[in-house]
Amino acid sequence: MVLRAALLQMNVVWGDPAVNRRTAERMIRALKDTDIVFLPEMFTTGFMASDTSQAEPMEGPSVGWMRRIAAETGMALAGSLVIGDGTGRPSNRFLFAFPEGRLVWYDKRHLFSFSGEERFYAPGTERVVIEYKGFRILPMVCYDLRFPVWSRNRNDYDVAVYTASWPKTRIAAWDALLRARAIENQCYVLGINRVGSDPSTRYDGHSVGLDFLGDTLASLPEGEEGVVRVELDGARLAEYREHFRAWADADDFVLGR
Repeated sequence: MVLRAALLQMNVVWGDPAVNRRTAERMIRALKDTDIVFLPEMFTTGFMASDTSQAEPMEGPSVGWMRRIAAETGMALAGSLVIGDGTGRPSNRFLFAFPEGRLVWYDKRHLFSFSGEERFYAPGTERVVIEYKGFRILPMVCYDLRFPVWSRNRNDYDVAVYTASWPKTRIAAWDALLRARAIENQCYVLGINRVGSDPSTRYDGHSVGLDFLGDTLASLPEGEEGVVRVELDGARLAEYREHFRAWADADDFVLGR
């Protein structure tokens, strides 16, 4: 059982969903032998922490685009968007579009107070695990990475995915925390980050696929737009977790709200 994933390290154009959808589509349609494609956080707009003017409903063009591309290519498509219906604060929503048309989503739990995101967006309350091609996938968004309890593997997932707009100034923390999440949770970790810049900061990528030992499976040179291709081996993960059963010795607790 193997999952073939592509991580799109995009140069996201600030506030231009149509251009960013075209860029992503060009990169996606060049892929072959791929089961699933992951996009960065707020991949259609850039990280708009204090601007919700480009929020789209679930029936809007970007969600429709995701469903169409997944159906036409036969590849699942996942990434985060600003989603709202105009009746309250929108969500920073990680959407997972299946090729057959089904949608599953996770709303970012930990909003980035350093930039004021918590004043404009509604936090998620539900931890979600998505099953796809025999793999259990835990979706997370950017700042969630800093909170290990929320990512705690209760033997309920195989792959943790962190889609992000993580700035160059704190990229060392990104690298270290992704590796820590892989090791402590005995899981594959996929980190998808953007490149380029927005009005407030610069992004240098560091998108990466890590195995359950924290070893790098694939990455890209710093600052380069492109695709990270990784193959996740389910049998190898199961064998390792059965041989080294640290997960079985973890502390038992219930996560409150």
